[in-house]
Amino acid sequence: MHKTNLDPDIEDRIIASRGPDSTFAKHLDPATTALLVIDLQNGFMEPGALIEVPMARSVVDHVNSLSAALRAAGGKVAYSRYTADLSEPKPWNSFLNRFLSPEKSEAQLKEFAPGAHGHALWDGLDVQDGDYTFDKTRFSCLTPGTSPLLGWLEDNAIETVIITGTLSNCCCESTARDAFQYGYDVIFVTDANATVTDDEHRATLHNMGMLFAELADTETVCNVLAPELAIAETA
Repeated sequence: MHKTNLDPDIEDRIIASRGPDSTFAKHLDPATTALLVIDLQNGFMEPGALIEVPMARSVVDHVNSLSAALRAAGGKVAYSRYTADLSEPKPWNSFLNRFLSPEKSEAQLKEFAPGAHGHALWDGLDVQDGDYTFDKTRFSCLTPGTSPLLGWLEDNAIETVIITGTLSNCCCESTARDAFQYGYDVIFVTDANATVTDDEHRATLHNMGMLFAELADTETVCNVLAPELAIAETA
């Protein structure tokens, strides 16, 4: 699990900006809340995968606990799958053709094509009937024209999104930033997101806490969503 302690100066600045009593628990309504589980796919999760993020395997139990708590409280759970597709109406040429080498681009197009093994969700996730699984072709789940998530959030009257998944500093952070700009309340779960190094993860937590999201760990979020479930699990 990543180290999630913030720089004390950052913590002080967050408190100075929001006030000492700021907490998502005061305004969270589980019925209008969605847990976003971002890109926990074989292509990121398996040992030796094309873009293996070893730390991502360590957050799966936390993600499953959050999804169970939110479902019990009446909220929604959605799983994204990063999809590489040069045939879409406006392909991501700036990334797939110019940011990546030809070899790496070809590998991503193969690994994350719909139906490919790498594209599939990690089988350790507790996906249930009624959860929403969707494909997206950009880092952010909310880039217009590249993902159906925004329409799903609007159709389900979602007001708060809880961000989990991988990579903390890429698809998770990009989605959190866009969600905040769209006017959603954003909770970024400190120990249910993962990237390659602790330094990268902490840098994202600093950005999130200062500018885009409320920070909380899995236990805190679960206790707010479904305290009776947390009590039952520890009894």
